Amino acid sequence: MIAKTESPEADGPLYPAYFPLYDPLEKVEEVGRFEHDEPGHRADPAKPHLLKGATNVFDISPHCGTEIHGVEIAELSQEGLDEMALLCAERGCLVFRNQKFVDIGFEAQKKIASHFGPLHKHGWMPHPQGGPVEFVIVYDSKDDLRIRKSWARKSPIQFHVDQSPEAQPPGLTFFAMLESPPGAGGDTIISHMGRAFERLSPSFRKRLEGLRAIHTTANPIMREIRDNGNLAVLRRPITKSTHPVVTVHPVTKQKALFVNSSYTQSIVGWDEEESEYLLKFLFDHINRGQDFCCRVRYEPGTVVVWDQRVTQHSQTLDYAPGARRHAFRLTPLANVPIPSMVEEDDGECAKDEGRMMLNLC
Repeated sequence: MIAKTESPEADGPLYPAYFPLYDPLEKVEEVGRFEHDEPGHRADPAKPHLLKGATNVFDISPHCGTEIHGVEIAELSQEGLDEMALLCAERGCLVFRNQKFVDIGFEAQKKIASHFGPLHKHGWMPHPQGGPVEFVIVYDSKDDLRIRKSWARKSPIQFHVDQSPEAQPPGLTFFAMLESPPGAGGDTIISHMGRAFERLSPSFRKRLEGLRAIHTTANPIMREIRDNGNLAVLRRPITKSTHPVVTVHPVTKQKALFVNSSYTQSIVGWDEEESEYLLKFLFDHINRGQDFCCRVRYEPGTVVVWDQRVTQHSQTLDYAPGARRHAFRLTPLANVPIPSMVEEDDGECAKDEGRMMLNLC
């Protein structure tokens, strides 16, 4: 167990063991291909092991996000963790408050997260000093403005899937807040890509199904070099994969958009201008979709889990510069993305065209 420091030196971080390490010489190996065992398939749909101790359960927004009080992630059984995977697939993200999970230490935290798949090793984000490379540390303070520098003079709102260029991208993901800025600010916006897909017209949805897109870490790595020069952290070479534009969740079978502005580079088989035109439309559609988002407010001890196969998320970075925001992320990898199959005409396209004609009359 790694507990927080009760009397941090010179107003330092409460969790010094989770202080970020930036090592330009460090290298890590990718996880590689593996056979994914999906926990949601084993879950009881009634979720008795997850919710038996809950004192309050409520939806944050209609289409995304559920907050659960009275449940300790660190005390869940294997069955409870399976049920958490299922509920997260259904609701996109889950929010837990006042969690002991932040204080149980590296190995116990890794063990819980590894229930959902092998843990990703990031190519440029820091891990804890003296801690496992599977942890990603998010640290912003007056003494470390690396995040601020990266987003200087541009909007910090950028919806994305963490590391979608992996051959097997993330599934359920943990984000644990150690310290948060005082007052309002520093929220995460989480957007449901199943609802984003459903919002498109039937004929347009059918055009997207069957398309594939290239995802790459090339641009983020170039930004790391641009922002940090000789101190840039480059633990892994550029990662690149081709994934379906529309995917299907392995448990719920829900279709979802699977392109994001951080990593999706182009549509396979399309000319550059065609690809840019379509991707810009989809990115704008996601960015404008506040009606299928939820906004998660943090306080120390908050743990958010979300399923990256059906969601995207964005930071807000709206709190005062210099305020400390300290968190860690654990990112289990999951299945190879499942392509949505183009369905036979179910009549929805004709209905949609009929509605359009009526509107023109």
